[in-house]
Amino acid sequence: MNALAALADPTRRHIVELLAEQERSAGELASQFDAARPGVSRHLRVLREQGLVRVRSDGRQRLYSLDPQPLADLDAWLTHYRAFWQNRLDALDTEIQRRRRRS
Repeated sequence: MNALAALADPTRRHIVELLAEQERSAGELASQFDAARPGVSRHLRVLREQGLVRVRSDGRQRLYSLDPQPLADLDAWLTHYRAFWQNRLDALDTEIQRRRRRS
């Protein structure tokens, strides 16, 4: 569940989205944000500590990639709640349709 806490921050979510596309260096990631590079590095550290990001050295560069396993674990946990959401959304749709017919 630590992945959920790490993903609560919009900058970290955006980093995860970027890494889902391809492996990137810290500099490449930092160039996508207005924040200073040390700020992006702190976000990368949080993601790495929570197991969402892997890092490897390639010469002098550190390359970051997404580790999807924590996301799969989070998805498995959320599966239990999807039925609840779906029931609520179905009820909302029914009410919207009912009101449209009355208008």
